[in-house]
Amino acid sequence: MLKAELPKRFEDQHQVIKQLRRGISVLIQDKGTTSIGLVHEALEGALRRQLDTSIALQQARIDPELLTSPQARVSAAAFSRLWVALSDLLDDEFFGIDSHPMRRGSFRLMCQSSIDCESLEQALRRILKFLRLVLDDIHGELRLEDDSAVIVIHDKGIERRLFSYGTWLILVHGLLCWLGNRRIPIKELCFRPNRPLDDSDYRMRFCEEIQFGAPVTMIRFDRIFLNLKVVQNKASLSTFLKESPASLLVKYRNEDSISAQIRMRLRCLNPEEWPELDKVAKVLGMSYSTLQRRLQAEGVSYQRLKDNLRRDMAINLLCQPNMTVTEVAALTGFQESSAFHRAFKKWTGVSPGAYRRSNADEPGES
Repeated sequence: MLKAELPKRFEDQHQVIKQLRRGISVLIQDKGTTSIGLVHEALEGALRRQLDTSIALQQARIDPELLTSPQARVSAAAFSRLWVALSDLLDDEFFGIDSHPMRRGSFRLMCQSSIDCESLEQALRRILKFLRLVLDDIHGELRLEDDSAVIVIHDKGIERRLFSYGTWLILVHGLLCWLGNRRIPIKELCFRPNRPLDDSDYRMRFCEEIQFGAPVTMIRFDRIFLNLKVVQNKASLSTFLKESPASLLVKYRNEDSISAQIRMRLRCLNPEEWPELDKVAKVLGMSYSTLQRRLQAEGVSYQRLKDNLRRDMAINLLCQPNMTVTEVAALTGFQESSAFHRAFKKWTGVSPGAYRRSNADEPGES
């Protein structure tokens, strides 16, 4: 009787895995991940003030072990929770970066001040004026040049941390995109600081073409977007504020790069169904060599792109409290849990257990 039941058990288990794979796109969206380097940057303001950041990390559900691995990454939801936790700890929604705090509730007031504007240009000018009143060290200036709109970030001649400029741009660009209910593509982005060891967070959020070590920090986009109407209202603002800053980090990120397009296509398939690069090239309507060159220009290979997607899928799945490591391994295309453990350790520098510990007994992310 045991022998007769054995195949059925394996068949039932196989069916469960198939159902999980079919539901993976429903279970989590491709929210990507954030480098541990940005987590360190976010914590710096609190550490400089000798505040205990352990509570903020606990509220964000980030295992302190991850901080010791330069390769580690955290889910977008975890970084969003950290932003909120540090804002509460510091009473500053700008991570304690500026010499004047952006006190709790400032972002809400900035949103309320721009929600009744007629156009995105009027809203942007109000946003820039508001931030100039709130922050002391940096402020933005809107310049209209032919068919381009340029936002120059002035810093009193003192080069600030890259994280400072990046956070400021997330607030401004993210809010502007939400007000117009669409991503505003960035044509050019320049930062004064030099290129960091890992600039993937900035390329994923803003654009592929970023100049580091530039004379000034600025972004350029098509001027025509400033003519768009503000389509949000006070009712939608309430939902937006509940979802912020997560929506600023994820919803309006850069999806224009070829690597982002490929990632989006792969995300709709089970990992074992991911095609070879030549087939991807055909789907995208370009030659194999052209696609290789495009990926190389973006600093990523097809294999690395697939590994990064598996890594991000695994990190987000490990944040689901009811998901076992064995199930996560299967959903990311690994037949053996041991192989998944080795690959995950190679990708992040830590074991899957660090992510499971962070999310033990916690509700799952929607």
